[in-house]
Amino acid sequence: MSLAERVRGLVELTRPGNAIASGVLTFTGAFIAEGSGILTNSTAVIAATLTTILATSAGMAINDYFDRDIDRINNPERPIPRGAVAPNTVLGFSIVLFAISGALTFMLPTLAIAIAVVNLVGLVTYTKFFKGLPGMGNLLVAYLGGSTFLLGAAAVGQLSASVIVLFLLAALSTFSREVIKDVEDLAGDREEGLQTLPIMIGRRPALSLAMAVLIVAVAASPVPYLRETFGIAYLVLVAPAVVVMLYSGYRSFDDPASGQSLLKYGMYISAVAFIGGRITLLL
Repeated sequence: MSLAERVRGLVELTRPGNAIASGVLTFTGAFIAEGSGILTNSTAVIAATLTTILATSAGMAINDYFDRDIDRINNPERPIPRGAVAPNTVLGFSIVLFAISGALTFMLPTLAIAIAVVNLVGLVTYTKFFKGLPGMGNLLVAYLGGSTFLLGAAAVGQLSASVIVLFLLAALSTFSREVIKDVEDLAGDREEGLQTLPIMIGRRPALSLAMAVLIVAVAASPVPYLRETFGIAYLVLVAPAVVVMLYSGYRSFDDPASGQSLLKYGMYISAVAFIGGRITLLL
């Protein structure tokens, strides 16, 4: 493999789209909590956003390191199975990213540091200790996905009720997506001896559970409006997200890969709705 191909493989390992999106969600948490006041806390907001991007990148890379045997079945096109990068290189790369991310946390307030440290530990231990436990890996990833908002809010010292609601909505949606993804990866996970929810309770019951949790998240989505945290603009913006998320759950019964991908976009649209709802309060 050429140097360019190895570099491309390392970048691919980080799943840059997901990593950057996680950073945007951290910024969103800060913005929802503080509004235009984030300008006075710009250093902490930037540090929290970069911490999230680097930690997510490191978590993605180390996940591929531990999943290299499973990926030969589920995702043979990933960088390690296809030979673009060596496993030891990936391990070292993820350690460097984790170290930089950890160093950045010292620029944050105490509560934000605590959240960041818990998240770093969760990212490091997920694949090795939690992924194969029925539901536990899904719950951990659900927390990690929602906690991006908590970290952003804690970075500006404003862990408000609206941000906690956003955390819960994101966590519920992420849990559903992770269960659907486990259904997508059923063959490789069974071969590796993992005890994921679809393996333990069956494909259709797992998808039904994911759909039920998704319905709870959708049903709770008007809460910020009902609490008068956001105005009518939020409802208008969140409506497309609700449609996409419900359709993604329905689609997952026939095509889990497509369903979980659609659900991810629905989650991003809902984050935009929160941003829009917050902006309208500033006008």
